[in-house]
Amino acid sequence: MIHYPNIDPVIFQIGPLQVRWYGLMYVFGFAATLLLVNYQIKKSNLKEIAPHFENLNLIMIVSLILGARLGYVLFYNLPYYFKHPLETLATWQGGMSFHGGMLGLIAGAVIFCRIKRIDFWKVIDLYTVTAPIGLGLGRIGNFINGELYGRVTDVPWGMVFPGGGPFPRHPSQLYEAFLEGVVLFIVLWILKEKQRPPSSWPSGSIGALFLILYGIFRVLVEFFREPDAHIGFLFGSLTMGQLLSSLMIAVGIALLVVRRNQEASTRFSK
Repeated sequence: MIHYPNIDPVIFQIGPLQVRWYGLMYVFGFAATLLLVNYQIKKSNLKEIAPHFENLNLIMIVSLILGARLGYVLFYNLPYYFKHPLETLATWQGGMSFHGGMLGLIAGAVIFCRIKRIDFWKVIDLYTVTAPIGLGLGRIGNFINGELYGRVTDVPWGMVFPGGGPFPRHPSQLYEAFLEGVVLFIVLWILKEKQRPPSSWPSGSIGALFLILYGIFRVLVEFFREPDAHIGFLFGSLTMGQLLSSLMIAVGIALLVVRRNQEASTRFSK
């Protein structure tokens, strides 16, 4: 068994104002996305997107945060927030859903791209290739908070988490940080090079691959992660995370097929 480091989630506090590691991870994730998206725009000379870069970033960040919070409320704890509606906005208490954040980001991108008449699929590829950085950092924040820990285990690297009972558990937050963060980022960053002409990978392919690979990694890690206590298992042994991630995989596969068929039809018509 490995000793849980028990890091104080609060970095420092001034009066009622707290600066927490979890929030700082979001800041680092947004900063990394901003830098890498800007780098891709300049490298690929995406002149139609460059003038909208700052406004696009703002829309994506706001859409992500709103979607993540509302997703948690709707997918994971709706009965509680029906009784306590004012706490829906209390993000400092925790409770952010990746799947909700993804839907919020897509919705924000669709609206912005239609208004500005820019290629939605190119925008999605630009941002999804950087998304694993924020995901990985967010899981480290979960680890520091001692939340979303794994199931009871006897593996040598098991940890006793505060609030998780007396038994060692899988540090599933670190599994997710590695797979959904490090591995997913490396794979997508390498694959995005395949979109360069004369590639048969059309815009939108990176977004589709993100859905597929994230979904696979999340389904696997959910076998080691403790289900939310107020939800438990669905249909016997399925978790909410596995259900939503399975839908992601299906949507990603369908999107990849549709986009490649559309690209093939466009080339044929030319």
